[in-house]
Amino acid sequence: MYVGGILGYAQTRTEITAVLNDSTNIFNIQQKIIYKNSSTSVLKDIYLNDWANSFRDKSTPLAKRFAEDYLRRFHFAKEQERGYTKIYGINDANILPLSWVRSDSLPDIVQVNLSKPLQPGESTEINLLYQVKIPSEKFTRYGYDDDGNFKLKYWYITPAVYDGKWVLYSDKNLGNQYSPPINIKLKLSTRPYLYVASPLTQEKLVTEDQYKTSYLSGINVVTSDLYLTKTFRFESLSANSKVILTNLEDEGLNPEIKTFLLERIMKFLQTRLGEYPHKSLMITKDDYQDKPVYGLNQLPKFIRPFPDGFNYDMKQLKTIIHTYLKNTVLINPREEQWLYDAIQISLMMDYVDEYYPKMKLLGSLSNIIGIRWFHASDLEFNDQYPFLYEHMARMHMDQSLATTQDSLVKFNQNIANAYKAGAGFHYMNDFLETDAVKRSISEFYKKNVLQPTSSAEFEQILKKNADKDVNWFFKDYVQTDDKIDFKISKLKKSKDSLEVTIRNKRANGMPVSLYGLKDGKVVYKEWVEDIGSRKTVTIPRDSIERLALNYNAAIPEVNKRDNYKGVTTLFNKPIQFRIFQDVEDPHYNQMFFMPEFSYNLYDGLAIGPKLYNKTFLSRNFDFRISPKFGFTSKTIVGSAAIANTQFFDDQNLFAVKYGIGGTRFSYGYDLFYNKYTPFLGFYFRNNYLRDNLRQSLFIRSVNVEQDLNPLNPVDQPKYNVFNISYNFKDANLVDYFSGGIDYQLAKNFSKVALNLEYRKLFRNNRQLNLRFYAGTFLYNDETDNDYFSFALDRPTDYLFDYNYYGRSQSSGLFSQQIILAEGGFKSKLEPAYANQWITTVNASTNIWKWIYAYGDVGAVKNELKNAEFLYDSGIRLSFVADYFELYLPVYSNLGWEIGQENYDQKVRFIVTLDINTLIKLFTREWY
Repeated sequence: MYVGGILGYAQTRTEITAVLNDSTNIFNIQQKIIYKNSSTSVLKDIYLNDWANSFRDKSTPLAKRFAEDYLRRFHFAKEQERGYTKIYGINDANILPLSWVRSDSLPDIVQVNLSKPLQPGESTEINLLYQVKIPSEKFTRYGYDDDGNFKLKYWYITPAVYDGKWVLYSDKNLGNQYSPPINIKLKLSTRPYLYVASPLTQEKLVTEDQYKTSYLSGINVVTSDLYLTKTFRFESLSANSKVILTNLEDEGLNPEIKTFLLERIMKFLQTRLGEYPHKSLMITKDDYQDKPVYGLNQLPKFIRPFPDGFNYDMKQLKTIIHTYLKNTVLINPREEQWLYDAIQISLMMDYVDEYYPKMKLLGSLSNIIGIRWFHASDLEFNDQYPFLYEHMARMHMDQSLATTQDSLVKFNQNIANAYKAGAGFHYMNDFLETDAVKRSISEFYKKNVLQPTSSAEFEQILKKNADKDVNWFFKDYVQTDDKIDFKISKLKKSKDSLEVTIRNKRANGMPVSLYGLKDGKVVYKEWVEDIGSRKTVTIPRDSIERLALNYNAAIPEVNKRDNYKGVTTLFNKPIQFRIFQDVEDPHYNQMFFMPEFSYNLYDGLAIGPKLYNKTFLSRNFDFRISPKFGFTSKTIVGSAAIANTQFFDDQNLFAVKYGIGGTRFSYGYDLFYNKYTPFLGFYFRNNYLRDNLRQSLFIRSVNVEQDLNPLNPVDQPKYNVFNISYNFKDANLVDYFSGGIDYQLAKNFSKVALNLEYRKLFRNNRQLNLRFYAGTFLYNDETDNDYFSFALDRPTDYLFDYNYYGRSQSSGLFSQQIILAEGGFKSKLEPAYANQWITTVNASTNIWKWIYAYGDVGAVKNELKNAEFLYDSGIRLSFVADYFELYLPVYSNLGWEIGQENYDQKVRFIVTLDINTLIKLFTREWY
């Protein structure tokens, strides 16, 4: 709703004279803004968007966003790679200076104080003289590149939107500046060798010795893209009376095919939406890469499973729809992006259904022997949209469509929320069983082209066109993160009818489709509405063999596995065994087999089958059984586990997980251990999912039975340890803080330990890493050996928690593996253990990039002995922090270790081979 009057478009004008010095990447700009107050309010100030200034330093909202997403390149960039705006003066029409200010919290917004209040309907002139330093393109894909090209977005100052109040947003690399359309005249001076590409109309070109000047203009301009290039040019193609300027990769397609595809896209959009009001569209590779067609963008170029032109068609389709909507439909992109997304994805789904019916998600790969055995090969191209939303919903990291864009985690902002929105229109279209959604999109577009609008306007139009109640869509589907989850809880049969009780596990207002099946074919369908928590309906029995909810998967339901109920069959759905992990097929009870590998020095390479029920989508109940044959130990080893997770939406306690697991492996040559552990875990997080703080309380009973080692006997080869641990982690690129308290109770000892870790990345790119560890025994009857003692550098790991490759080795390469736990020392010093208490501090700081200096200090106290002070220092080579590192000792209690014999045996290393751990390294910025 727009309080205070409507926005006035084509009434605000700007005239810009810009001169580029491409050797310094600086624009010198003179700009005049004629701003008309089209509201009913009296304005004393005018706010301007100056997003070029968001690159000025490491404290801006943009820089903080990069840090939250673990994007290091901006923080470590050179000063000359960043950008800024330097304003020399702001004057009124009489060349009298106007006062202006930036706030610390919004450094890319300029507040201009007018010399006199601006009355409704009046205009005022603002003249600006400023300089814009263009940043490197390495941060956002926009800026200057190493080849001397300039790819510009939000590069000049624009008025902000006033709709009864000023709507002010900082740049956060979301690509959604909110500005009113303006009429623009641009006089652009560049070096003659720079090619100018812009969706603006070129009125005149004047070339001189040092510069060429392009005179450009546009009416109702919303976006400000401008390309100045040396090494590439844009292709200009005509499509349905519009000019498409594009540099998207075309896979070698000839111009006739490209023109045919572009004309088909434009005709489709003009039919489904309405006429595009501008003469040209600029479709760039960078806009596409910001939000690509995921899946297509990961395929290597030599793999081409789709028909010729399909990839190009999909890339152009998605980017053209994005540009089409952004330049015509004027809604608040931070608050109501979901409507853009819903229209875009639903149009893409309809386009594929019309021109590529039955296109498989894997293309022609679906027909290859081996791949076609997987259910993934059965998925159609459009199935990806609900699937990727359900991925986040299963992880309970989904966020409502009404969540502001800057509050979304990256996966939701780039993928899941857009796909949920599009799948929601598909859901509603199936529910209405008419073309009401399509007609409403078209009516909404035509009514609001280049006019201020909102999702409330679309809601009114849809309700008018729909012949069913659609309040549930806007109230529950859009405004909440409620999952959709139905179940047939009860079936009562009679001769002529079936009494079906449907349970809505989420008790929201969303409807569900009920199907009757015979021989796998649909013989009955009806929509059930107003279910509440449960509802009973009576349907004709006819020849129905099975009942199913959401059989065609039109509803993005979080769990479809319990949607079936047998009428004349013994099982609700058949059991299916598959080789290798697969996409979930809700039509079957699935179990999977796959080979699994592991390695340690004593078992050698261990290979065996794993039986499990986990699909690519997370599930609450998991089990796995993984026996293996160790080729060195010549025996059966392996693991097994069963666990269930209960989630709690909209609570800080978001999950409780309980279960039991067991392992059997070698811990020495011809020495085995068996471990089984029942556990209960409580997991906490902030409801604001971009907050990286995570907490957990974990309770377990570790039961170990191990073969007695005659060379290193322990008093308790069979023992039980009750363990309670509280852990927290607040991970961020700039500030990282984690820690925990661990309590253990066993028959002969009780101990407690505190661990704290802090990492700080300073503005000068200096990084400081600090770790504190303190542990003490409450009582200890095992002082005659150090098996349960605190370790200075290499824990004995009596709980068998750590991934040692040679845990019993006291010499050789495998003894040099280090896991930073307990004391965290790198040098092998004496005493190496503490049977009373231990306190250590570990520190490191970078010398140059990934080369660090480290130092450890600590005190170790053993029974009947004085506490001993220990220290070490050296060089840390952190190739990938916490995953691949080398520690080179230099000086310690042993003296100058670097000059001592057998120095190579003193080097310590961290190597992580676990695939799941490595995956987290590359996906952390997305979640």
